Amino acid sequence: MLSNCFNSYRPTRANTMTEPQPQNPQPQKTESTADKFKFEAIYILPILASMLFGLGCAAVLLPQTVPSVPVTPIPSDTPGAPIGNALYFVVLIAVSATVFYILLKRRSKKIIQGLIVTAMTLAALLLSLVYLSALAAYVPVIADWLIIIPLSILFTVLFDLAIFKFGNVPRNVAVILIGGALGMFFGYNIASISFWSAVLILIFLAIYDIIAVYKGPVGKIAQSSGMDQLQGLSFAFKDIQMGLGDLVFYSMLTGAMIFGFPSTFLPVIASIIGILAGTVITFYMLEKRGIFPGLPFPIFLGLGLGLAVGFLL
Repeated sequence: MLSNCFNSYRPTRANTMTEPQPQNPQPQKTESTADKFKFEAIYILPILASMLFGLGCAAVLLPQTVPSVPVTPIPSDTPGAPIGNALYFVVLIAVSATVFYILLKRRSKKIIQGLIVTAMTLAALLLSLVYLSALAAYVPVIADWLIIIPLSILFTVLFDLAIFKFGNVPRNVAVILIGGALGMFFGYNIASISFWSAVLILIFLAIYDIIAVYKGPVGKIAQSSGMDQLQGLSFAFKDIQMGLGDLVFYSMLTGAMIFGFPSTFLPVIASIIGILAGTVITFYMLEKRGIFPGLPFPIFLGLGLGLAVGFLL
């Protein structure tokens, strides 16, 4: 869950630092002009790719009748469980973001790296075990722990190499894939038990995201370029830098629609349209600001359209 605490977009400046200086004097752009972010449709590509991969993960999970790993602390039959579970996620993410902010201020790079490696490795191993176990329903030949465990370890090692050793492109691909897989894992394990817990978790996190970016540790981390030190918890694509948490919760929303309305796929399509529309709005807002929370518009539009279609049709 440490990976879910950086939910904001900000323009990157890496391209301006690598260009050679021209020999002939040229009119210099002001900083505000040089750093101007302009939205293009291609910026939606990693978000769409992550959600589509999440849908593939959902297809793997569908044959299972009971969620394999409980991720909410309060049972669904407890009064007030949806609110309690939503607050649990917000507190957990807020504490995680604060810890990283303090460590960045103290320049504790080795501790930060150790925490990130541990969190990403455990997440990759857990997801590998879960999805390979579910995949056994389609591929009986792997329905043996003597096969599943070694394969899970292999996938985890490859994932860690992609994140920490292989460079920017493999790292970005790995972040996009684990964002979709982790989000669908949450959507399945939460919405299958308590649909309204999943809905309130998303709403609470979208509200928290606004506070965290403008008044809390997330905005301070991004403004200080601290996200550049958090390999695996964010990724850069062209002129933007996006938190892994954005991808996770977009995919979780689609998962909530899949498992909350199992008889029809229309709410899923509606939620994806809402998420993409909200993302476009977010990018246009980013043109006017150097940093902007990545959850509010996509989550509220995705939930609104998905719930409307799910309950009205």
